[in-house]
Amino acid sequence: MAKSRKYPVGVQSFEGLRKDGFLYIDKTPLIYKLITEGSPYFLSRPRRFGKSLLISTLASVFEGRRELFEAFTTDDGIEQPQLYIATTDWKWEKYPVIHFDFSKCGEYTLRGFEEVVDATLSKYEEEYGLTPKGSSTIRFENIILEAHQKTGKRVVILVDEYDTVMLHNLGDSAKERAVRERFSGLFTLVKALDDHLKFVFITGISKFSQMGIFSRLNNLQNISMMPTYDALCGISEEELTTQMRPDIERMGEANGLTYDEQLAEMKHMYDGYHFSEKLTDMFNPFSLMNAFSAQKLGNYWFDRGPSSALIDILAQMPPVDITEIEGIRLPDTAFDLPLESFDDPMPFLYQNGYLTIKSHRRYGDVDMYALNFPNSEVRRGFAECLFKHVAGKKVNARQMSALQMAYYEFMDSSDLAPFIEAVKTFYAGLPYQWEYDNRNEHYYHSLLYTLLVSFGADVTAEDSSAKGRADIVLRLPKNIYVIEIKYDHTADEALAQIDELGYAVKYRLDGRPVIKVGIAFSAKERNITEWKAILDE
Repeated sequence: MAKSRKYPVGVQSFEGLRKDGFLYIDKTPLIYKLITEGSPYFLSRPRRFGKSLLISTLASVFEGRRELFEAFTTDDGIEQPQLYIATTDWKWEKYPVIHFDFSKCGEYTLRGFEEVVDATLSKYEEEYGLTPKGSSTIRFENIILEAHQKTGKRVVILVDEYDTVMLHNLGDSAKERAVRERFSGLFTLVKALDDHLKFVFITGISKFSQMGIFSRLNNLQNISMMPTYDALCGISEEELTTQMRPDIERMGEANGLTYDEQLAEMKHMYDGYHFSEKLTDMFNPFSLMNAFSAQKLGNYWFDRGPSSALIDILAQMPPVDITEIEGIRLPDTAFDLPLESFDDPMPFLYQNGYLTIKSHRRYGDVDMYALNFPNSEVRRGFAECLFKHVAGKKVNARQMSALQMAYYEFMDSSDLAPFIEAVKTFYAGLPYQWEYDNRNEHYYHSLLYTLLVSFGADVTAEDSSAKGRADIVLRLPKNIYVIEIKYDHTADEALAQIDELGYAVKYRLDGRPVIKVGIAFSAKERNITEWKAILDE
């Protein structure tokens, strides 16, 4: 078996990562380009995508810590390779670095935000022998001027997760606006003191324009969707298949898979993020490192953070229908709409990593982006959150587990009847008020589809054929099920529509038997009243 390596699960310190012998995917070619070609910058990326490690790496570069980038052997005997930037003409001078990290807020309030600001300013006031005087803005200005004067070097400002507190207060416009104004007032200095600044880099999840901050910090260069820097955070497919090929081989050996088989599984689960029209394939680094460490695939990104937060955000947005998400198209201007309006949740879902760019096309002077879920992990996790949001506290873990087990038994046995009965029992337990204003054919169609996606099913909604679109197509190892749902009509009418519009024809060459399924929902019963399944011949 290939030799095991140390994977930096949750490691955000570049110094700690290198000295403790963790694997580092060399991002310094892009970092070198970044620091030699301009400033100030802003970069938005989803949570746990490597932003904090990038900020830490930039700090080490500007602190002149060349030894961390050269080849060396750790105290534990692990050989760390030389990184690209150590081979360049970078002069490794020591600059004064001021680092704000808003992910460390103890509470997501204006007070929590100000505590981080105060603690950060106090640290640098002590370093440069300053007595705190005046407002935070005046203190920040004094630090910058004093650092420049004492060192003779212009100052580097690094800001990590600038929008942490703002995003946690999107449902409370007054609180969110208060934090936004404090941030904007403090960091207006980035523009005002440009002559004293060597480099400025700010990261977050949401774009500055959506927080209404660019109007006062309009000298920032937003590189979030620039093709040049689309691989700055995360792990590209090229990096995975070159720098991490031994890790894929090792994991494949542990799971009885060839290299190609293991890579295919990892791509299905974690690949698919695109941050520009170049469509560079990017993997979620947090999930990838967890998978290599555990030697098995898992829903690591969703299992450790976003679920409850996403449900809270969904409650503040216009209704989200998962059947309408896949393949939605947005113009580039949609990504700059203020988040507090919530007129369209799709830009928010994109920036938070739930959706990604799947294709790009330019029409005249307008860039159009098709969005979709990046991979299986996110698609399934989002469906679970969406269903929990819609169902609320009326659906408990035991009910979901029973229904999920019924699905797995159906997948194994190809016996549809027990699964349909489990779905009927599940629907019967939902409160009447839950869907009183939404009862229609699409409602039941969307609900069933969301459930199937949350179980990890290979399922498509509104699947197009020559004459129309099938409600649901479910692909299982043994069979393909073409499902049509009718509201206050019969199962026979649903089957007739499948035949009339030829929904099943396109699957006849697949090799698996194609089963046509007609399902009838009743407004009076608020449940499935009839269903029929027929083999397509």
